[in-house]
Amino acid sequence: MMIKLYQRVCLNKDFPEFELKKGDIATLIDTVPHPEGGENGYILEIFNAIGESVNVIIVPQSAVNSLEENQILTVRDFASI
Repeated sequence: MMIKLYQRVCLNKDFPEFELKKGDIATLIDTVPHPEGGENGYILEIFNAIGESVNVIIVPQSAVNSLEENQILTVRDFASI
């Protein structure tokens, strides 16, 4: 699955170290090769509900999915703001 830069994506697993949960939305801002030949990564920017950037993280490419037309967005509290 090739995701284009600046496309919104959703996480398909929890990342408790970043207080992020499966289904949270992020924007793909870059890709990074694994330094030792493992799975490449995506650099994601996380925004709050009003569009302010709250974090930039790196996750494995397999940890995100493209958004689909049959999905709907939701809102939850983000404790670290």
